[in-house]
Amino acid sequence: MWERVFDRLMRGLVREGDLQVTMPGGATRRYGDGRGISAAATIHDPGTIRRLVRAPELGLGEAYMDRQLTIAQNDLEGFLTLLGRNVMRYGRGRLSVAARGPARLMRHLAQFNPAPVARRNVSHHYDLSNDFYRLMLDEDMQYSCAYFAEDSMSLEQAQAAKKRLVARKLLLEPGMRVLDIGCGWGGMALTLARDFGARVTGITLSERQLEVARARAREAGLEGQVEFRLQDYRKIDETFERIVSVGMLEHVGVPHMRTYFNRVRDLLTPDGVALIHTIGRTTPPSSTSPWLRKYIFPGGYIPAVSEVIPAIERAGLYLADLEVLHGSHYARTLAAWRARFEAHREAIRARFDERFLRMWRYYLVLSETGFRELGMVVHHYLLARDQRRMPTTRAWMLT
Repeated sequence: MWERVFDRLMRGLVREGDLQVTMPGGATRRYGDGRGISAAATIHDPGTIRRLVRAPELGLGEAYMDRQLTIAQNDLEGFLTLLGRNVMRYGRGRLSVAARGPARLMRHLAQFNPAPVARRNVSHHYDLSNDFYRLMLDEDMQYSCAYFAEDSMSLEQAQAAKKRLVARKLLLEPGMRVLDIGCGWGGMALTLARDFGARVTGITLSERQLEVARARAREAGLEGQVEFRLQDYRKIDETFERIVSVGMLEHVGVPHMRTYFNRVRDLLTPDGVALIHTIGRTTPPSSTSPWLRKYIFPGGYIPAVSEVIPAIERAGLYLADLEVLHGSHYARTLAAWRARFEAHREAIRARFDERFLRMWRYYLVLSETGFRELGMVVHHYLLARDQRRMPTTRAWMLT
């Protein structure tokens, strides 16, 4: 029975490309029009078919992790690209289903991130191992989208370009007090202090990130100019001329969106400016992949513009600029991380295990596919307390 249901679902979804699936009994089925990208997979366990039918996203990721589903030539990228293109073209209407009815309640419960839960969720991902992240990231340990202003840029150059772009948009002046919400391993804060003369307070909920950030500040001789804290954004009580937050809004959740932007407003001085850099979706509000939520980012959610703007408006903040960075910037970033990850796969396997290796490979390829095929982008929300403090053209951020 489950094989028949699986076959019917696949024929409705995969209409382009050439996907070959070998079933546990050895029978082979083909889906698509036979043109364009091709991929082949083998399902080894009958129970996997049931899981794929009942919970496709979770079941697919777990089947790959557990080797219950293997892909010819280990071409995970081609396999997920073929599926992604068909989902975008023939399954897109399903992406907004989660915004309606009982699914909406479950979606909000999955994004419920009060301070203790947020701390636990952050630790799950970012306290994994500093040495592991050093193997994969650039020298500055930027764990967010790079900005490939020129095609020839390396990952290091593109990450430096991202930080310069953020600094330009913030209209920084020497001596300004800056709050970095979700400071990671400290790279953005240290750059704003060293290169632009800012006085920066960086906050994180990751103990291991905090250790590295503080050590880097000491090594750079910037302890008097940069302070790193283990602190929730809801617990800050100072004010700042500038706020920057890169890759943190994805951890806030829609139920806390209004609280987040109210805090941004309250933490800014009357002439303050904030830059919020976040992954965004070009589809209607949806829900986080259950596989990603379970294994990679518990509590995480990529918001739609329609979910962010109302919270900004209700907070009384002026939206000075909204830039959409093409998804290819993050796709290239993820491809660079994946290349470094694969170059160190033996060390990673020895440090963790084969299942972890396959889990992270799946995460990196799945994320890259999202930016190449599923309409994921990066949004820059430039916010101010008073629009009269902002330039009247965008020329200043393009120089």
